[in-house]
Amino acid sequence: MKQVISGCSIEEAMNLIGGRWRLLIVSYLFERPKRFSELRRDIPSISQRMLTMDLRALESAGIVLRTVYPEVPVRVVYSLTLEGRRLEKVVDAVKELGLWLKARPAATHSEHHD
Repeated sequence: MKQVISGCSIEEAMNLIGGRWRLLIVSYLFERPKRFSELRRDIPSISQRMLTMDLRALESAGIVLRTVYPEVPVRVVYSLTLEGRRLEKVVDAVKELGLWLKARPAATHSEHHD
């Protein structure tokens, strides 16, 4: 992940959950642990490469746990750690913000206030 430059707590948080997909991945893992292919179905517009990169980043941050089951074929399951579960309020707040943004009249999306 990128280095936090400003020392700001918002920058620190956005460094972890920023980007288009990470918080969405986390939100789907709140439902239940999932395999890679299930996450691809949940988020059809994410590329395999990006999903892999974001899962690795979330894993290295201690948010996601990758469990490999020694079966044939090998089964890999992604789940949230206890640290990852702390993002529930963030997921809920961003979901609420998204619903509010979708409900706004189209004209207000492009208005700028000085």
